[in-house]
Amino acid sequence: MGLRVVMLSGDRQAAVDAVARDIGLTGPNALAVGGLLPNDKAAFIARLRAEAGGKGVAMVGDGINDAPALCAADVGMAVSGGMEATAQAAGVVLLGENAGGDGSRGGGVGQAADAIELGRNALGKIRQNLGWALAYNLIGVPVAAGVLLPEYGISLNPAAAGAAMALSSVAVVTNSLLLKTPGGGESDANAPAKRAAAASPTSR
Repeated sequence: MGLRVVMLSGDRQAAVDAVARDIGLTGPNALAVGGLLPNDKAAFIARLRAEAGGKGVAMVGDGINDAPALCAADVGMAVSGGMEATAQAAGVVLLGENAGGDGSRGGGVGQAADAIELGRNALGKIRQNLGWALAYNLIGVPVAAGVLLPEYGISLNPAAAGAAMALSSVAVVTNSLLLKTPGGGESDANAPAKRAAAASPTSR
């Protein structure tokens, strides 16, 4: 997915390193840091944002100690079942349903990847719809205004113009609904993300 993954924990560094090896968090871009207090995590997230060069930083947490870091991140993701304060500090709550039993990447933290992929696909659809609407209006509005009438005798009467605008809305909605189809931007593997990522009030 082209992401840099960093693990932040309040546990001892030796324990954090062991978990990082177990989950395959290795390589030049991987980082696992232990012995952090809540404010240390928030400061670390702030530093990552400063070094990101315009890229977003997401934080996934499940405990009250993660609340400051969730607030400091561009996107905070709280794992359902954790402290209520953590959910209130996050912008997204991972419901943790099914625990991977239906082909998802897993419940809880594992669903963060589903949420990110769904967000990327949704943003892609937004851009497509904006491009479609812009092109449609750049062509349709001048024709409806009679630009082609003197030279080619082509114009749109009010009824035809209204039908054309309705067709534009139908096209945009239909394109957006393609997110729900396996071939339209949301695969079977990440379909549970609709249930995994739910909006939560952000408290900052």
